[in-house]
Amino acid sequence: MIQGPHLITASQLFDGERMLGPCSVEIAGGIIVALHEPGAAPAGLPARQLPAGSLLAPGFIDTQVNGGGGVLLNDDPSVEAVRTIASAHRRFGTTGLLPTLITDAPDRLAKLAAIAGEALAVPGVLGFHLEGPFLNPARKGIHPLPHIRLPAEAEIALLARFGMTGRSFLTLAPEQVDGAVLKRLAAAGMRIAIGHSDATAAEVAAAVDDGATGVTHLFNAMSQMTPRTPGVVGATLADERLFAGIICDGLHVDPVNLRAAFRAMGRDRLMLVTDAMSLVGSDKASFLLHGRAITLEDGRLTDAQGTLAGAHLGMIEAVRNAVRLMGVTIEDALIMASRTPARFLGLDKELGRIVPGYRADLVAFDATSVLATWIDGRP
Repeated sequence: MIQGPHLITASQLFDGERMLGPCSVEIAGGIIVALHEPGAAPAGLPARQLPAGSLLAPGFIDTQVNGGGGVLLNDDPSVEAVRTIASAHRRFGTTGLLPTLITDAPDRLAKLAAIAGEALAVPGVLGFHLEGPFLNPARKGIHPLPHIRLPAEAEIALLARFGMTGRSFLTLAPEQVDGAVLKRLAAAGMRIAIGHSDATAAEVAAAVDDGATGVTHLFNAMSQMTPRTPGVVGATLADERLFAGIICDGLHVDPVNLRAAFRAMGRDRLMLVTDAMSLVGSDKASFLLHGRAITLEDGRLTDAQGTLAGAHLGMIEAVRNAVRLMGVTIEDALIMASRTPARFLGLDKELGRIVPGYRADLVAFDATSVLATWIDGRP
């Protein structure tokens, strides 16, 4: 492994804004020092030449990762589980992620809180996504109804601690939570996203006023847009203050809706997420979620009743699907996979671009596979 200053040389590079021709990226101390045209790089530095036909881009950032490598965070909220999940998703170009705990018993959240600070040392872990438990039962999706609950003081205090744990965020249904609670969590540094919600447009707007900045898996498990009731979907498309994650697997959201969301929100507010479950990066075909059997068939994860249970998706597939199904350029897809989630997390001054002064979190891929990733310059 190269420890000191070194170069990565690519025949094509996307710097987070524009596509560039052949150049070398100079890295030192985990930071991008400079981009050099052919022949202009400092002599004598160790260099890695990427294959012709490959593309070097900012590493992907996934804000919704329930599991990977055969491990589900809910089953094992431990540092080792987080390490396994992060390692599994590196294979698909993800260099930054938020391991995600879905609605569960209070002791699960407490166990994650106990190891969260240590888990931030795992390469690529930027924080945690807590999806629930303050959700609307009418929009629960696969979340277990017995564990969906209203906020209690002890749990609010515990969640506030996550505000100091990297760039963590909480998905909630704003119609279930008092605005004062949202303000308190936002003031503690916790990002708030709206999801699994039957909120009206007015309730969404009030939540944004109280500190909400995101929407979790747009279109899925939320009130829809109709002529006189915009719902969460309509409010999200219209409110320029909101970012939204979207699952681009061709199963969760119809391609027409994918294209409509992009036309309304653009690459600077819409971000690709995987909502990946434990089977990603493993050879397994089923797993248990709160005692319910979830099976994989034709790329779809469902329980016995046919309810979708997360996704079987890696970020490189999400990027390619965005080009194929959403009809965007590869540049737009890469921005939605890196620069935009970095902005949502408040990390856009250090991640999501390949420019001097930014962290050297990078991915190299070609038409068929991810070739390499780097976190802080380390392959």
